[in-house]
Amino acid sequence: MEAEKTMNEFGTELIRQIRALDQFGNWSRISDEELLIKKYVKTKEDLKAIPLIADIDEMLTNDIKMIYKAIALAFERKTGVVCNVIMEMSHEGFGRCAVIADRICIVDKYFKDAHRFGFRTYEALFEDGDKHLTNAIATYEQYKPCNKQGQGV
Repeated sequence: MEAEKTMNEFGTELIRQIRALDQFGNWSRISDEELLIKKYVKTKEDLKAIPLIADIDEMLTNDIKMIYKAIALAFERKTGVVCNVIMEMSHEGFGRCAVIADRICIVDKYFKDAHRFGFRTYEALFEDGDKHLTNAIATYEQYKPCNKQGQGV
């Protein structure tokens, strides 16, 4: 399948997250690529149909958080360090998501107009996730020595 060829660690974790939450099997007949496109890829026409000022629904908030959970899980698999995802979102679509490993914030993303959140292409979704994962590992490695200073080691 095309999706399996281009899927990176982030993509694999994202699919695992989505499939794990499919308790009624609604998405079992949909391929991974179709599922990710349906949830995260928005064309120019899709964005034009979304009003500039609107409230964000709970499903979209969960879809956004799922991306950062996938980054956290991919980070955990690569480094063995447990992560936590913290997300705060107002009903208007303004908010922040952070991924914390040990006491280090490895990903910090601010949102405005989150109701219009999406990627132009399927590949852009993977590129963004991979970029966040690479930066998260680099950030953790950079600040790991500081993490041990306050632990009485």
